[in-house]
Amino acid sequence: MQTWSVGVLCYNEGETLEKVVTGVRLVLQQLTDTFEIVIVDDYSTDGSREKAVELGNIYPEVRTILHETNRGIGGGLLSIYTNAKYENVAMIPGDGQFDTNEYLPFKDVPANSFISFYRKENTSYSLFRNILSLFNKKLNKVFIGITLKDVNWTKIYKKKDLDQLDLQLTSSLVESEICAKLLFLGKKVIEVQSKYLPRVAGQSKGASAAIVKKALKDTWALIAIMRRFKAQTTRRK
Repeated sequence: MQTWSVGVLCYNEGETLEKVVTGVRLVLQQLTDTFEIVIVDDYSTDGSREKAVELGNIYPEVRTILHETNRGIGGGLLSIYTNAKYENVAMIPGDGQFDTNEYLPFKDVPANSFISFYRKENTSYSLFRNILSLFNKKLNKVFIGITLKDVNWTKIYKKKDLDQLDLQLTSSLVESEICAKLLFLGKKVIEVQSKYLPRVAGQSKGASAAIVKKALKDTWALIAIMRRFKAQTTRRK
């Protein structure tokens, strides 16, 4: 039976966090006897931090990581991926827009592969957010060689695969770095269509000016990172 670590990324999601955590806990109980839920609070100011600690006190499977500064999406992802303990590692947003029941068909994730969920359409996104998403996809394809349908939605990785990647980026593009490196190493991607549930509380944080500026800058950094990674990997073979 495979073991699971699921991280919940939280920044001012106090109204939905408990529902997300209890929901994924019920799903994980159907998948395995050994799991953990890692709540990463990215310096929330709406009571999410206190709620995260409370959930950790209620459920023995829940751990909390409390950032003392706001590190953004990339910082939250890195905290999840580096602190996860078990075989299968996934991230879900604390806003409740991912249906965790979509994990149920993947009780046994094949070795040397990763699961990439993709949203068929983002009707709740603004026009700007959709244009930004399309631009990011084009950059990934042209400059990095990633042709995934949705790099920025939830994945299921193998912990042992993540641990060999020497991740360099700290922005949301860390997902692009992970996928690019895994694909270069010959890992098989299994793409699965996913629902994109409507947000019921809070506000989207994925398209602020600071996040966009950092992501654009890191796109060019990622090109250089992948060149070095490919060269180093080739030399080791």
